[in-house]
Amino acid sequence: MANKHLSYNEQLDADNTMKLRKVIKTLPNFAADYFRALSTTTTTKTRISYVYDIRLFFKFLIEFNPIYKKRETTDFVIEDLDNVTALDIEEYLDYLKAYYCDNNSDKELVTNDNRGIHRKLSSLRSFYAYFYKKQMIKTNPTLLVDMPKLRKKEIIRLDSDEVTELLELVEHGGDNLTGMKKVYYDKNKERNIAIFTLLLGTGIRVSECVGLDINDIDFKHNRIKIIRKGQKEDFVYFGQEVFNALSDYLDVRDKIVALPGHEDAFFLSIRKRRISVQGIEDLVRQYASQITTFKHITPHKLRSTYGTNLYRETGDIYLVAEVLGHNDVNTTRKHYAALDEDRKRMAASAVTLHKK
Repeated sequence: MANKHLSYNEQLDADNTMKLRKVIKTLPNFAADYFRALSTTTTTKTRISYVYDIRLFFKFLIEFNPIYKKRETTDFVIEDLDNVTALDIEEYLDYLKAYYCDNNSDKELVTNDNRGIHRKLSSLRSFYAYFYKKQMIKTNPTLLVDMPKLRKKEIIRLDSDEVTELLELVEHGGDNLTGMKKVYYDKNKERNIAIFTLLLGTGIRVSECVGLDINDIDFKHNRIKIIRKGQKEDFVYFGQEVFNALSDYLDVRDKIVALPGHEDAFFLSIRKRRISVQGIEDLVRQYASQITTFKHITPHKLRSTYGTNLYRETGDIYLVAEVLGHNDVNTTRKHYAALDEDRKRMAASAVTLHKK
C-alpha cells in the first residue's frame, strides 16, 4: 500500500516524532512515561525542547554531583529524583548561565539569560510534577527554588518609514547589480517581494509562511489557509498589496518544476525545494540589515510590526489576538500594552480647556 502524501506540517511532525524517540532513548527508562503523557497536551516541537532540557539536567548531575560520577544518563532510576535537593537545582541554574557543550570534537560555550534559565526550570518543574502527582516520588525540590525574574521585553519593530524602505529595497535593490548577483536577484525578485509583503501584511509566523501550499492561496476570497500552533487550521485574510505580490509570484511559480516531494509548496528555494524557515530568516536578515543596524530584525519582528500597526489603527486588542492566532488575549496584551501609553499621551492633549 502506497504511503499517504504528507503535508508540510504532517511531515514536520513525523520528523520531530522520530527525532524525539531517538533522544528519549538517551534518557532513563522512566522518562519515557513522562513524554508519553505530555504528548496529549503539547506539540512535538515543545517536547523536543523539553527532552533536551531534561537530558541536560542529568548530564549536569553526572558532571558535578559525586554520587552520580561515572554514570550514563540512561543509568538513573526513579529513586534518584528523591535524592536531588533544592541546593542541587540552584547549582544547576547557576551552571546554566555558562557551560561547555560537546559539539562533535569541539567544546562549544553555551550561555543562557534569565529567560533561557526560566524555560529550563519550567521543564524540570513539569518533569518532577508528573512523577510527584503519580506518587512515584516523595519530594518535589523544584518548588523550593524561585523562578528567575523576567524583565519585560521591549517590542522590536520597524517604523512605517522603515517598512517602506525595506519593501523598496526588496523591489529595487537589484537595479544597480551586475553579473551573477543580478541574475540571482532577478530570479528571486517576485518570490522575495511576495514573502516580505505577506509577512508584513498579515503577521503570519515564519513557519506558517513556509508551510503554505499552492492550494492554500484563495484569491477569490483574498485569504490563505494556514496551520497554527497545535495543528489548528485557520484562515487569514489579506489586502490588495498582498494580493498583487502573491499573484505576481504565482505567475513565476507556475513555470517552475519543483523537485519530487515539493510540488505543492508555494514558496520554493533556489534549489526548487520548499523554502526553509532558516532560508526566510536569512533573507530577512540580509535585507533588514541594510535598513537598520540598531534593530535586530527577524521574521518575528515583522510579525510584531504588523501587530503594532493593526493595534494602532483599530485599538482592538481582541482583533489583534484573533488575527495573530494568540490563544490567550493576555499574551497579546503583554506584547502590545506599551502602545496603550501612546493612547494615554494622546488623551492628555485631546481636551482643550481654554477655547480660542
